Amino acid sequence: MTILAAVTADDEGLAALEGALVEGGHRNTDVVALNLRREALEVPAGARVTVIDRTLGVEDGDAVLERLEKDEIELLVIGVRRRSPVGKAFLGDVAQRLLLEAPVPVLAVKL
Repeated sequence: MTILAAVTADDEGLAALEGALVEGGHRNTDVVALNLRREALEVPAGARVTVIDRTLGVEDGDAVLERLEKDEIELLVIGVRRRSPVGKAFLGDVAQRLLLEAPVPVLAVKL
């Protein structure tokens, strides 16, 4: 089985990658980083991780859900930011969509 980290182009994305690497070490399993950035993803030296770039033109949430269907993923790791009570009321956020629609357990990591 594999852990999938959804790595976005912000600090939360890096937190997701770090969280996935820690969890992969605990579970002794492989980590796949789905690069949702426009630029190449640099991983820490010595990290046991496979980087996959998303398909161009596919939205972040769709890219993650497609990858979950293709591979034998046991855990999805996403980075989330602190949200206000009003912010929590709005739907459509990618992290919220993944929390609700992912067919596997989701580990949400804060900075």
